[in-house]
Amino acid sequence: MVEKKVEIVYDDGDILVVNKPPLMVTTKEGRGDVGTLEDWLLENKKIDLLRSGIVHRLDKGTSGLVLVAKTGMALKNLKEQFKKRTIEKHYWAMVSGEVPREGKINMPIGRARYTFGKFGVKVDGKMAETWFKVITKYKKDSKIYSLLEIELKTGRTHQIRVHLHYLKWPIVGDKLYGGEMVDNLARPFLHAYEMTFLQPVTKKVMTVRCELPNDLEKVLSLYEKI
Repeated sequence: MVEKKVEIVYDDGDILVVNKPPLMVTTKEGRGDVGTLEDWLLENKKIDLLRSGIVHRLDKGTSGLVLVAKTGMALKNLKEQFKKRTIEKHYWAMVSGEVPREGKINMPIGRARYTFGKFGVKVDGKMAETWFKVITKYKKDSKIYSLLEIELKTGRTHQIRVHLHYLKWPIVGDKLYGGEMVDNLARPFLHAYEMTFLQPVTKKVMTVRCELPNDLEKVLSLYEKI
């Protein structure tokens, strides 16, 4: 059972950075979702902006940093930073397989034709670029796994999951994209742990981080470092 507790990582008069727990939907988007991050912001921060000021989204199963604007000016500025791709976003992901030390993939992503809610590498999709490097390699039952640090250069839906699946290194716990299911892990081993951006008013370069959550730490404890 994953505890859905939102942690405030940074807060000032213009912006808020939160650590979204796994299995929490980011925004409502007109659906019937309840208990979303947007709901939490409405209740706890009362930000009078579209989507309660949420600037970008994480997949439901992905934990980690979400940037929130508290004023209209901050929202406009942060959206512009995302559009210009000047915001740096770093993730941790654990995949099945022995990955080379580092690499990058630049392949277009679009909706899967026959499976609702799934995406894939498609010639007519939107270009997407992902950089990765190996942090640690692990072994369990003679199988090799790699813990990766990932930097997103673009922000397509399911981008990291789709690209790693395409490279034949599916993310552990990612059932939708062929990932290996591990013990009681109820979601993909994917965590947005670091973000660097300009504070929209002071223009100061800011880097915020959050640690690996407990459910992913427990998974790592099941493997042997090699």
